[in-house]
Amino acid sequence: MEQFVVDVKNLSEKLLHREISSDLDEVIETLFKAISALDGAAKLQNSQLEEIAIQLWNWAVTKRAGSSITEEQKAKVRHVACRLLYLCGPENPSETIVRKQILMASKTGRTWLDCKQPKAAADFLSLAVNSLETLYSRLISNGDCAEDINTPKGDIEKDLLRVLSYQAESAVSQGQHQEAVSCIQRCKEMLLRLPKETGYLSLLCYNFGTDTYSQENHEESTFWLSQSYDIGKMNVKYSPGSEMQAKVLRLLAKVYLEWDCQKYLEKALNAVSLANKEHMQLSGLYLKIRILVKSHSPDDAVKSGLSELLNSEVSLEMCLSIVKLLVEENMESQAFDFLKRVCQHFESSPDLGSALLLHIELLLQRDKELLAKQKIEDAITGHYTGKQLGPQTLSSLHLLLWDRASRNFEATNYSEALQWYNYSLSFYRAGELDHNLAKLQRNRSSCFLHLQQLEKAKEAVEAAAKIDPANIFTQFNIYKIAVLENNAEKAAVALREIGALAQNPITSEDRLLVTENAAANLLSLAAQIALEHEQQETAIKALESLCEHSQDVVQILTALRCLVRLVLSAMENTSEENRNANLDILLSYLKTALQKLSQVSNIHCHGAQQHSEYANWFGRIAWNSALQCEHSPVRMRDFFLFSFQLSQLCTPDRGVLIGQKTCLLMAAVASLEICRSSDHTEQQTELLTQTLEHIQLCKEICTTIKVSGTSSKDKTDTLLLLYEFEARAKLNDPKLESVFESILELDHVETKLLEVIAVLAMEPPAHFPVLCKKALRIALSLHRKQPQVDFTRCSLIQLTLPNGVSEVQPCMLEEAWGYYEEALSIIATAPEDFPQLEILWLLTRAWNMGIQLYSLAHYPEAERWCGLGMSFLKHLGSLQDSYQTQMVGLYSEVLDRLDKAKKNLIIEE
Repeated sequence: MEQFVVDVKNLSEKLLHREISSDLDEVIETLFKAISALDGAAKLQNSQLEEIAIQLWNWAVTKRAGSSITEEQKAKVRHVACRLLYLCGPENPSETIVRKQILMASKTGRTWLDCKQPKAAADFLSLAVNSLETLYSRLISNGDCAEDINTPKGDIEKDLLRVLSYQAESAVSQGQHQEAVSCIQRCKEMLLRLPKETGYLSLLCYNFGTDTYSQENHEESTFWLSQSYDIGKMNVKYSPGSEMQAKVLRLLAKVYLEWDCQKYLEKALNAVSLANKEHMQLSGLYLKIRILVKSHSPDDAVKSGLSELLNSEVSLEMCLSIVKLLVEENMESQAFDFLKRVCQHFESSPDLGSALLLHIELLLQRDKELLAKQKIEDAITGHYTGKQLGPQTLSSLHLLLWDRASRNFEATNYSEALQWYNYSLSFYRAGELDHNLAKLQRNRSSCFLHLQQLEKAKEAVEAAAKIDPANIFTQFNIYKIAVLENNAEKAAVALREIGALAQNPITSEDRLLVTENAAANLLSLAAQIALEHEQQETAIKALESLCEHSQDVVQILTALRCLVRLVLSAMENTSEENRNANLDILLSYLKTALQKLSQVSNIHCHGAQQHSEYANWFGRIAWNSALQCEHSPVRMRDFFLFSFQLSQLCTPDRGVLIGQKTCLLMAAVASLEICRSSDHTEQQTELLTQTLEHIQLCKEICTTIKVSGTSSKDKTDTLLLLYEFEARAKLNDPKLESVFESILELDHVETKLLEVIAVLAMEPPAHFPVLCKKALRIALSLHRKQPQVDFTRCSLIQLTLPNGVSEVQPCMLEEAWGYYEEALSIIATAPEDFPQLEILWLLTRAWNMGIQLYSLAHYPEAERWCGLGMSFLKHLGSLQDSYQTQMVGLYSEVLDRLDKAKKNLIIEE
């Protein structure tokens, strides 16, 4: 206990001598926990603690006045102060101490109630009651003139009543009904001596009644409301007044009504009747009728109540509410009768239109359409003969008419829908401009279109365009009419307008639900309409505009698929020029599809599978289109590259990888073909570089495919090396030799491949004779190893022989001489198999070389080469006779000239 005292003193000191600080709440909480942990029955005589209690109490009052602490902090400080005061109190405290205890306990309890903590409040209220009863018992036992009692008896009773009312409030909050009843009963008994508290206690019970009513506790609510009324009657002078008493009774009647109307009908009627006697209000009359209607009272009783209502200063709005109530309770006959009486009663009211509107609405709800139409026509007549409807009523009537028209439109009953729209149109005066009127004309136009009344539809939409031309729905209606008239130019203009208006937010149109993608949805519908009327060009324009303005990836991809099909269909019977134009259009569609698919990882609401399916579909289109571009390598390359890029968005598997490999291979082929036909060096370099990129990527894919096994017939590696060789040769790439070595390392090197390599090595701008001859030598060697030799391969001789006089070099002649000897040996082994023309070619080339050397005065070499040419003569077969005479004669002449030349050379020496 000593430690407790020290702690309380320290904490109190800390709290009392500081202003607002960040740890204020922490100090209060620590102090509160310390006092709460103390035994409630503990006693401690300590004058310092009593002084601290007073200081804490005063501190809470001053701080609260300045709003420096919260209500809960105030409650906790008061809690501590009050407990300390009771802790230090003597066994027989003086009146002063008891009065302090009463003040602190009652106000602490009240504060806890304000903080919505009735349980904490109950403890202090009990202390307050005990202290008040102690003080009261002293007063009674010592007489009114006791010297030590300065508080009058009436004040004590008044304080006791107030604390008992707090206890009742605490009990109600905790759901302790009987305890609350006991407290209020004691208070009622005290009212005879404290009549001025009648109003307070009556209002308190009313509050209890409203609280329990909001909790749907009807039984307790009726009890407290009855108590409120009864207490209010105990003293008329000090009661809350007749208006408040009527309010209590009306709520009581309402509670009975909602609790069980049939069971408590009499009580409800009695309560509302008493309320109307206490203080007549229209709400009381309305409640009475509501009770009669809800309880299905006899018609006479209801009619009596309705008459009573009309005889009072009732508003038109309340009368119409009662009509609706009667309809809700299936008292249709009485509802219409009363509505008729209401219209007569308020005939001169400017708001009578609202009654007419309700009448029409009820007739329509009861499917009495003919009567409703008659009322509408009467209203139209009145509207132009001095009985104009108010703006609000007119607006509501338009909504009603449009709703009816929309329902008929949705049910495809277009003529009926048109009639309802025409009714709405009748309320607009000539020349009136209103956006709703434009919408109305558009709706009428749609009805006329469905009724195949094209001219009337045009008139309606033209009227709408005059009022609201910059409206996307107006332009859409213009577009529909243009399609029906097969006016492609007008339809195109409308589509451009729709596309331009699609940049702005769109307002709703009648029952059409407008989303962020509303403009694109209209364009989609526009394309559908054009297709239904076999106007493909217009449909294509609508779909292209849709792709431009839509934010929905799925919608765009669907539109692109439709566009692709339309273009493919148009390509079936068309000229080559138009075919190429369509292929270019296809390329643009595929480019857009690739962009959209690349922007999203999966399709919203569909997932990765749908995303892959879209990519696969467009990829197949690109592939098939590429195959149709055999005369256009540029388009072929682009299509194959699109097919490859789209396949990268598909779910990867072996089939997809093989497709990617083929696409890249074909793209490389197309790029090389473009390069061959290009005259621009920069373009060639760029194309060849791209080709190498395609080849490298293709190699990587091939490596991946080989992991799962590959076919022995797959020639992709060979083709890739061949294309790489060509690209690097034309780029004069130093890696060319390495590529050639890779070709030689292949498992099966064919002679044809080596011959192609040889050609590519010398095809301009490439010039690699060494590689060329090396390839041909290897090819010739492979030929000779074959069972049947192909004797048409003699390109080595052509490559090795010099092309002109200035190029004659001994080393070259010797190399060529070796190839000729090899050729002679081959011919000798199979003279009949070697083509005569090839032999003749070899003969001619050797002879001409001899003559060329002769002209250069290289006489020994000339005789040698001419002799070589003569060596082939005997293998010419059927051609030998025709060449022998000429060749022998020429050879003799050459020899003679050689002899003379030699003699002249000796003489000169």
